[in-house]
Amino acid sequence: MSETKKVLIVEDDLILNLLYESYMEKLGFETEGELVYGKTAIEMARKVEPDLILMDISLEGDMDGIEAMLEIRKFSSVPVVYITGNSDKAHQERAKSTNYTDYLVKPIEFNELKACLIKARIVDAD
Repeated sequence: MSETKKVLIVEDDLILNLLYESYMEKLGFETEGELVYGKTAIEMARKVEPDLILMDISLEGDMDGIEAMLEIRKFSSVPVVYITGNSDKAHQERAKSTNYTDYLVKPIEFNELKACLIKARIVDAD
């Protein structure tokens, strides 16, 4: 039996956080969610060693999601999917330095998230 995959959900909108938790649980992931600060995300990524991170770019506090991922990249190559309202080119260019798996613009649907994870071979198509 395979080990359950873990996902860190970093989203400062708690309603969306709950929605993404339900999406990921449907895909068989154990969720570590309700993270709203970049610094907390870094600490949890180090502690939990997730198989995937869903990262909002705009977070509470003085660090955004891209800055948090740059710090996480210092110790982990975990796949990251950005889920953000920031579709502008400047954010996408900054995000490239984190070697992201996908960049999804809110609002996202379950099938859109599932398709990006299948494409990245993080989940199986069934």
